[in-house]
Amino acid sequence: MGDHAKHRFSITVHSDDLAVVYCLRALAKFSQKTGNNQIPWGGTTDDAWRGAQHNVTFRFDSSEYRSNFLNEATRLLDTSRWTTVSASDTDPATPRHR
Repeated sequence: MGDHAKHRFSITVHSDDLAVVYCLRALAKFSQKTGNNQIPWGGTTDDAWRGAQHNVTFRFDSSEYRSNFLNEATRLLDTSRWTTVSASDTDPATPRHR
């Protein structure tokens, strides 16, 4: 199984504030303590956020890392600026085509 397929624990977040999305990207990287910590925030580009009606999906290789992300985001960011849309244990990341 490739690294991306292991990152199947997802959480989709909505925010109308792009600065908050940047903070969430950093928290996703921080929360993925082992392995490739860039995969969790892959696919959350500004254009992808705009195209998904201000939703972004972060993917982790364990439910613990996803929970850590959610806990840190709740602790550090104003929860009136972002909301959880959904979560899944079977939503793997896909590699970016180059």
